[in-house]
Amino acid sequence: MTLLAVTGTGTEVGKTVTTAAVAALAVAAGARVAVAKLAQTGLLPGEDGDLAEVRRLAGAVETRELARYPDPLAPDTAARRAQRTGLRFDTAVEAVRALDAEHDLVLVEGSGGLLARFDDTGWTLADLVVKLDAPTVMVAAAGLGTLNAAALTAQALRHRGAELRGAVIGSWPARPDLAMRCNLVDLPDMARTPLLGVIPHASAVLDRAAFAAVARAGLDASLGGEFDAETFVKGWPA
Repeated sequence: MTLLAVTGTGTEVGKTVTTAAVAALAVAAGARVAVAKLAQTGLLPGEDGDLAEVRRLAGAVETRELARYPDPLAPDTAARRAQRTGLRFDTAVEAVRALDAEHDLVLVEGSGGLLARFDDTGWTLADLVVKLDAPTVMVAAAGLGTLNAAALTAQALRHRGAELRGAVIGSWPARPDLAMRCNLVDLPDMARTPLLGVIPHASAVLDRAAFAAVARAGLDASLGGEFDAETFVKGWPA
């Protein structure tokens, strides 16, 4: 695996912290790691964005942000409001391929959900993963309402012939409610994909060493960690 896309079932579901966790484990294993953020919205030039968070948590990672817009909106809408041309598909393909040529692992983090549009042609992360033949990890919310979004995201990937590697719950609270506990079983069943990890809530506030430990415990072996879904699910009976 040299390319891995990270998408979400929506915004604020834990994509960046999951990306950082995968990157941290790969760095610890001695890999040359790069992270590409296709479009950062809601920030002005010079402000710390998602990639600054990845560098703080994961360490020696090369990062590249391909577009940035000030309004906290979908990338194509934010570009239009800023009176700028959105990120072109060929530009994104070339940038990821250039990183891939020099690294052992390149993580590509989307913006919002899988079908968020990046320019006025309407291309999405789903189009990019098909073009690059990159497997995708889906980051999902823990609670009520996540099942439909996860199932639709998985269906959209499969409809395009893309590989869904599995799902990660991006923010797991210390006291999960009934819906969250049920989702440990129902989410992988409805999305027809394995549960590859569960990242504890507020992991992003940890220092780098503590975050690496959380990443190792929270992600399964296919992502460099030691998470065992069956054992975790048994620990949170519905």
